[in-house]
Amino acid sequence: MRTKNKKGVRVEKSKIIDSNYTGPVLEEVLVTEKVTRKIPGYGPYKGKAVIVVPIKSSDGNSTIAAIGVVDLLASLDMMSLFDEYPNILEEVEIAKKDFYSCG
Repeated sequence: MRTKNKKGVRVEKSKIIDSNYTGPVLEEVLVTEKVTRKIPGYGPYKGKAVIVVPIKSSDGNSTIAAIGVVDLLASLDMMSLFDEYPNILEEVEIAKKDFYSCG
């Protein structure tokens, strides 16, 4: 997270890693003022999917900060999971049947 006028913090596992932080996607969102999902090409999160959202002023007219998170689910290779666990689809279908038959 960072504000438009000052660098911010980078937090991992509830610990402040950097108290003078900015990143390429945070910078982009401060300019575009739009929610952005992408994989940065450089920085500490290079190669990892991130989602960054603008934080608007109380009147909603300007972006005053940006906050981002690493999207861990986007980094999962779903096809390799299905290859490694061929029964997963069967297990999901059984769980769905059990869930919907209750009640």
